[in-house]
Parts: sequence; C-alpha cells; structure tokens
Amino acid sequence: MPNIKSAKKRVVVNEKKNLENRMVKSTVKTAIRKYNDALASGDVAAAEKLLPETVSVIDSAVSKGILHKNNAANKKSALAKNLNALKAKA
Repeated sequence: MPNIKSAKKRVVVNEKKNLENRMVKSTVKTAIRKYNDALASGDVAAAEKLLPETVSVIDSAVSKGILHKNNAANKKSALAKNLNALKAKA
C-alpha cells in the first residue's frame, strides 16, 4: 500500500477507472452475445434489428478508449459477415 498521498489517490482513481472500463467491456460482450444468440436461433429479423445497436455499443467503447478502433472494426466486420452468411443460407 502506498504511503504518499498522491500515490494513494492514484490507487483510488485507478480502481474507479478500472470499474468503469469493466462495465463498458461487459456491455459490449453482452450486446455481442445477444446478437449471436439471435443468429444462432436463425431469427434474421431480430439479428438485423440488433446489429445497429451492437455496432453502436462497440463504437461507444472505442470513443471512450476502451477498445482499439481496429479491434472494433474487426468485431463489427465479423458481426456483419455472420448475418450475411445467415441471409445467404435462408
């Protein structure tokens, strides 16, 4: 445990930031999971409705600096690719 006042403050601030970042990451994972569940059930309409919402959550995480923009682009690309594959099957 730090002894210096500024170091103590950094510990508190870092814990708070870590909590906020984990909450946003969890939100992203939950949105992706809901979208993937819609795809797995074969519900194209629900998946099309969830895609913009999921992309929005991912973009929000990028704007907060929690995800790298290339990582987000990779995630969004995979989401769209899976939806297109489901549409092509049907």
